[in-house]
Amino acid sequence: MDAGNRVCRKSAYREKLSGVELRFAVLGPVRAWRDGVELRLGPPTQQALLALLLVRAGQPVPLAEIVDVLWGEDPPASAVNVVHRHVGLLRRLLEPSLATREPGRWLVRAAGGYRLDVPPDAVDLLRFRTLRERSRREPEAAAGLLLEALELWSGPAAAGVDHPVFTELDRERRDAVADAVDAALRAGSPDAVLPGLRRAVAADPLDEPLQARLVRMLAAAGRQAAALEAYGEARDRLAGELGVDPGPELRAAYESVLRPVAPAEPYVRPAQLPPDLPTFTGRQAELARAAALLPDRPGTVVVTAVGGMAGIGKTALAVHWAHRIADRFPDGQLYVNLRGFEPTGEPAVDPADAVLGFLDTLGVPPGRVPAGLGARTALFRSIVADRRLLVLLDNARDTAQVRPLLPGGSGCLVLVTSRDRLTGLVAVDGAVPLPLDLLPPAEARDFLDRRLGRDRTGAEPGAVAEILAACGGLPLALAIVAAQAVTRPSAPLAGLVAGLDSFSGDEPASDLRAVFSWSYAALSPAAAGVFRLLGLHLGPDVSSAAAASLTGLPAAELRPLLAELADAQLMTEPAPDRWVLHDLVRAYAAELAGSDEAAVGRLLDHYLHSAEAGAQLLSTSRAPLPLDPPRSGVVPERPADHTAALEWAAVQHPAVLAALQRADSDAYVWRLALATEPYLSLRRSSREVAPVLEAGLAAAERDGDRTAIASLHRHLVFDQTRARAFDAVDRHAAAGLALLRELGDPVTEAHLERHLALSWELREDYRESLRHSERAIELYRAADDRAGLALALNMAGWSRALLGEYAAAVEACGLALELQRELGQTYYTAATLDRLGYAYHHLGDLDRAAASYLEALGPLREYGDEYGVALVELNLGDTLVASGDPAAARSVWAHAEQVFIQLERPEVEKVRDRLASVAGK
Repeated sequence: MDAGNRVCRKSAYREKLSGVELRFAVLGPVRAWRDGVELRLGPPTQQALLALLLVRAGQPVPLAEIVDVLWGEDPPASAVNVVHRHVGLLRRLLEPSLATREPGRWLVRAAGGYRLDVPPDAVDLLRFRTLRERSRREPEAAAGLLLEALELWSGPAAAGVDHPVFTELDRERRDAVADAVDAALRAGSPDAVLPGLRRAVAADPLDEPLQARLVRMLAAAGRQAAALEAYGEARDRLAGELGVDPGPELRAAYESVLRPVAPAEPYVRPAQLPPDLPTFTGRQAELARAAALLPDRPGTVVVTAVGGMAGIGKTALAVHWAHRIADRFPDGQLYVNLRGFEPTGEPAVDPADAVLGFLDTLGVPPGRVPAGLGARTALFRSIVADRRLLVLLDNARDTAQVRPLLPGGSGCLVLVTSRDRLTGLVAVDGAVPLPLDLLPPAEARDFLDRRLGRDRTGAEPGAVAEILAACGGLPLALAIVAAQAVTRPSAPLAGLVAGLDSFSGDEPASDLRAVFSWSYAALSPAAAGVFRLLGLHLGPDVSSAAAASLTGLPAAELRPLLAELADAQLMTEPAPDRWVLHDLVRAYAAELAGSDEAAVGRLLDHYLHSAEAGAQLLSTSRAPLPLDPPRSGVVPERPADHTAALEWAAVQHPAVLAALQRADSDAYVWRLALATEPYLSLRRSSREVAPVLEAGLAAAERDGDRTAIASLHRHLVFDQTRARAFDAVDRHAAAGLALLRELGDPVTEAHLERHLALSWELREDYRESLRHSERAIELYRAADDRAGLALALNMAGWSRALLGEYAAAVEACGLALELQRELGQTYYTAATLDRLGYAYHHLGDLDRAAASYLEALGPLREYGDEYGVALVELNLGDTLVASGDPAAARSVWAHAEQVFIQLERPEVEKVRDRLASVAGK
C-alpha cells in the first residue's frame, strides 16, 4: 500500500466537531492534530495524561489512577496540582478559545477525575478495536479488516510511557497479528500478512505462538527454507535466553514444514448446542448483563458461571444466549451435560470422558487419544488453540470438574451452568457469576401469555393469578403447567387449575410434586405408564431402543407416547432418538415407579446384548459370550461397524457402568464386564479399566463360573501389563493359567501366553518373552487358530530380533505376514511389517527395511493409530540415517516426538535423543 493510500486510510477516522477537526493517536507515540495541524503536547507527564484519557475515552478516569500512571508509587506532594495544570493546558490545546477556568467541552470533570469525550473514529485505538470487532462478525473479510487495523500502529502503544495500562495494548496488537495470520491462512493469502507478522515477532521474539505462526505462514507462502530458518532461530533463542525447548505449538509448526501432508478434510464445524426454546421469554436483565460479558478483544476467555436452584432455567438461559451469539464463534460450538447433580445418585461425568467426547467431535482418531486426563486436556487445548469456539458446560458439579474442560485458546467463550456457585472458578479462573432468581411477576405473566395467548389469559385473570401464585416464578413449573393448558385448548383455565396446590416450603423447588402430579394426571394411561418406567432408567439420557426395552413396547407404539411426554414438558428430545428427563422430573418418575424387576431386567438385558454386539466388532480375537436370548420385548442396539460400535460405547458408557452397579446378578456383572472390555481397552486408561474387570472377576468367583474367571484373569494380565504393574500381571497369570489348563481351553491359554510374552518384553527379558511366544504358537497350532497363530509368530519374531537373531526374526514375521494377508487382517500387518523392517535394517538390507516401515504406516493411519505411527517412525528414522538421509529422519522423528508428547508416552526421551544425534546434519 503506497503512502498516499495510507494517509487516506488513516484520515478516515477524522470527524468534524463544531467545525473543528480533531484526531488522536496512541498506537505509537502520543500525538494529536487540530484542523490538520499537529499539536505540541508538552512535557512527558502531560503526554502520559493524554494517553491515559485516550485509552479510557468516554469513561471517567479517577484522579488516583492518573497519579499512578504519571508517577507510580512515589508521586510528588504537588501531584494533584500538576494534574489540574496539565488538564488546563490540554483543554486550551483542544479549544484555544476557552477562557481561564472555563470548563471545556471535550475534557471534562467526571466522578472525581476526568473524562475525554471524543467520537470513536477520532482515536486510532478505538478505530483499531472497531475493525477487530468487525473481523469477528465478518469472517470472510477478516484478513483485510485486520490488516487495516494493524496499519494504525506505528510503534509500541503510548511509546515512552511505561505502565501496564499501555503494555496491555501491545498484547492486543499481538493478538490481532495472530488473528490476521489465521484469517490469511484460511483465505489462502499469506504474503499480505508476512511483513506485519515479522514486525510483531521482532518486537516479542520469545512469543512462541507468534513464532509458530511465522513458521506456518512462511511455509504457506512457499518459503520452506525460510520457515525452517525461522524455527531454528526461535529454538536457539528460547534455549539461550530461557533455557527451554520449543513448546508443542512451535514444534507442530516445524513438523508441518518437514512433513507436508495431503490436504486435510475440511474442518467439520461442531454444532452441538441443544435446540433453542422457540417460546423463550423473560430474563431481559440477565441477557443484558450476559451481553456485557462477551470478550472485548481476542486473548480474553470469559468463563460465565450461571448459577441457581433446580428448575430456575439455567440451561434454558445459557442455551438461548449461546444461540444468540453463536455467529461470533465461527469455529462452532461444543456442548456436554456434566450431570453434576443427579437426583438418582448417579455419578457425574468424569472430566476425562467429557474431554474424550470433545476430541471425538473434533475428529481426533481413536489411536491418537491419550489415556490420562492431563494428556487429553493438553491435546484438546492444542487443537482449539487457534479457534474461536463457544463451549457450553451444562450442569457442572464443581470447579474441579470444569477446569480441565476450559480451552486455552484466546478466542473461546465458555458458559457453565451449575447449582454450585463455583467460587473457585470465579476466584482463580476469572469466571463471572451470573446468578438467576425466580422470574419477577411481570416476566412470569409474560411467560404464560406467550405460551397460552393473551386472549386466553386475559379472559381469566383470576385463574392466571392462581397459576402464577402456585408456580412462584419457577420456570420449570410454569412450563409444565402451560404445556398442560396448551394440550387442552378448550378447557377453562379455572377448571385446569382446580387441583393445583401452591408450593410449600421456603423455596418453590422444595415441592414440585403438585405441578408434576397435575401434569402426570393429564397423561393418557399408556403415557403415564411409560413415564413411570423411565424413572427406572440408568443413564443420563435414554435411546428409543433402550426405552422400548425398558417398557416392553414396540417402537411404533412407543414413539407417540414419548412424543406425548415431550408435549407435556416432562421430557425433551435434544437429538434424534435421544430422550432426556429434567433431573427433578426423573426423581418424581422414580418415586412413582417404585420397583419393577421385570422392567429393570429387560433394561439390563438391553445393555448386555448391545454391548456384546459392539464387542464383536471391536475385537476379532474373542469368542462370543454364552448369552441366553434376550427377554421378550428387549430391543438390542447393533452397531453397523467398528466406528459405530465405538460411538455407541462412548455414549452409553455411563449407563453401562450404572448397569454394573444396579445388577443384582453376579452372572450379569461378569458378562457385562467381559462385553465392555474391548471398548475399555481401546479408549480407557488402566485406572478406568481395572475396576470394571476386577468387579467382573469378583462376580464370576461368587457365581462359580470358572471359564469366566479364567477369561477375566487373562484380560487383567493384558491390562496390568499396559500399566507396568508386573506383580499383578504375575498373580493373575498364575491363577489364569492354572485354571485354563484344568478347563482344557488352549485358545484362551494361548491368548494369555501371548500377553505374558508382551509383559516380559517390557521387562526387557527377551528370552523369557520368546519362551511364552513359542508356547502360544504351540497352543494356537493345536487348536487350528490361524489368526492367533499369526499374532504369536509376530511376537516370537520380535523377541528373536531383540535377541539379535535377525534371520530367524525375518522367518517368523514373514510367516505371520503371510497368514495375516491371507486372513485379511490389514491392521495387524502393520506391527509385523514394523518388526520385519527392524530385522532387515540390522541385516543391512536398508532398502527392504525402509519399504517395510513405509508399508506399515498405511494401515496405522487408516485406523487412526497415531501411537503406532510414531513407533514405526522411530524405527524408520534410524534406517533413514543409516541410508544417509538425516534430514528425512529429522522430519519423521519430529512428528513422532509430537505424538509421544500428546500421549504422554515415555518414548519421547528416545526420540529426543535421536533428534539430538542428527542436529546440524
